[in-house]
Amino acid sequence: MGQPPRVAVIGAGAAGLATLKALADAGVPAAAFEATDTIGGLWVYGAPDSPAYRTLHLNTSRTRTQFADHPMPAHWPDYPDHTRVAGYLRDYAHRFGLLDTVRLRHTVVGVTRGPDDRWTVRTTGPHGTSDVTVAAVVVANGHNRVPRPPAPLPAGDCTAEQLHSHAYRGPEQLAGRRVLVVGGGNSAMDIAVDASHTARRTLLSLRRGVWVVPKHLLGRPSDTLNGALARRLPWRLRQRISQTLLTATVGPPTRYGLPAPTHGFLQDHPTLSDGLLSRLTHGEIEARPGVAAFHGDQVEFTDGRVDTVDLVVWCTGYRVEVPFLDPGLLGTGPDTLPLYRHVFHLDAPGLAFVGLMQSTGAAFPLLEAQARLVAARLAGRYAPPAPAAQRAACRAELRAATARWGDRRPAMRVDFDTYLAQLGRELAAGTRRAARDAT
Repeated sequence: MGQPPRVAVIGAGAAGLATLKALADAGVPAAAFEATDTIGGLWVYGAPDSPAYRTLHLNTSRTRTQFADHPMPAHWPDYPDHTRVAGYLRDYAHRFGLLDTVRLRHTVVGVTRGPDDRWTVRTTGPHGTSDVTVAAVVVANGHNRVPRPPAPLPAGDCTAEQLHSHAYRGPEQLAGRRVLVVGGGNSAMDIAVDASHTARRTLLSLRRGVWVVPKHLLGRPSDTLNGALARRLPWRLRQRISQTLLTATVGPPTRYGLPAPTHGFLQDHPTLSDGLLSRLTHGEIEARPGVAAFHGDQVEFTDGRVDTVDLVVWCTGYRVEVPFLDPGLLGTGPDTLPLYRHVFHLDAPGLAFVGLMQSTGAAFPLLEAQARLVAARLAGRYAPPAPAAQRAACRAELRAATARWGDRRPAMRVDFDTYLAQLGRELAAGTRRAARDAT
C-alpha cells in the first residue's frame, strides 16, 4: 500500500470512496476499512446490510447526483437504477486508483483516542484482529444499515407476516398477497407501486401527510427546477413557488386520498414517485391513515376502517449507529451530535464524519465537498475557526434547522444547494485562515 496510512476511513461506500479520493488528491496517505467483500455500500444489490431492492432507482436526477470530477454518462436515463449506480462507484474507484487503499472484509470493532491525540483502529478480518494507529479517523459508514422498527408499535397482536423495507428485495415477495405498506418515504412509495402490479390488494398507510413529487415536471427532472431557484432565492420563497407549481400540475395530496401534509414543501425529505399518484387514481393502491391497532390479520386505522392483510411492510427508516466509537464521543447519539459544518467533531481533534447528514437532494456532491474539506484540513491547507466560533455556528445551525424541520433529526438536516454553497465558502475561508496562521 505504499506509505503507512495517516488516516483511517471507515466504510467504502460512496462516502468512503469520496474521502479516499480527496485524501489522495491532497497527498494524505489513507486506508479504508470495509466490512463487506465489495465497495459501493448500499447500492450493491444483495450485499450484506444493503437495503437495495431490484426495482431501486435514484430519486435524484443524474446531473444533480454525480460527482463533480466523475460525471455519469450523458446517455444514461435521468434516474439510473441501482446496477448502474453501483457500477458508477466501481468505475470511480478504478479511475482514481482507490482500490489499493481499501481493506475489504475488515470490520471496525473499536476506535480509541490516545493521550497524544492519535487514534487506534481495531479491526477483525480474514486473518484475525489487528490494530492500526493513525493521526485521524473519518467515519463514513453510512446510516441506512440498521432498520428502525415502528415506534410506538400499534396496539394488539398482528398475525400477518411482517418485514422491514430493509429486507425487501423484489415484487415476488408481494405477489398474490394483501399488502399493507406503512410509511411515506421513497422506499414506501416504490414498494407500494411494486405491490400494485403483483399483489392481490395494496394499502398504503401514512400517519402524516407528505408532498409527493413526480420525477419530471415541465419536461425536466423535478429536482433541477428547485436547484435553479436555490441559487437565487431563500428557501421560504422557493417553498411557496414549489407548492404552487405542484398544486397546479398534479394537485394537492388530498386529491389522491392522501393526508394533507402538516409541513410545507422543503421542510422534510422529498418523496419522489412517478407511479404512485397514477396507481392511486386507478384504485390499484388504496390510501389509509395511520395504523391504530392490529387484531390478528385485521388492521384498524385511525379513521375506524378495518382491512384484512397478509403482509405488513414497515418503511420506518433506519437508526444511526456508530458502534465502534466511545459513547462519550457521541453525546446523546450520533443523530444529535453537533459537528462543525456537519463534518468536524468539536472536542476530538482528528475525528471527522462524511455523510452523517440528511439532504433535501442528492448525497454524492455533498459527500465530495465534505471530503475535500476533511482532506484540506489533514493536509494543513484548511484551518477551522476558533472553538468558540465553531460551537456558536453549530448552535445557530441547529436553531435554524429546528425552525424548519422540527424535531425530525434537525442536527442532521441540510438543504442541498445551500449546504453545498456553504461548504465551498468554508473551504475558501479556512484556506485563508491557514495561510494567515502560517505567516
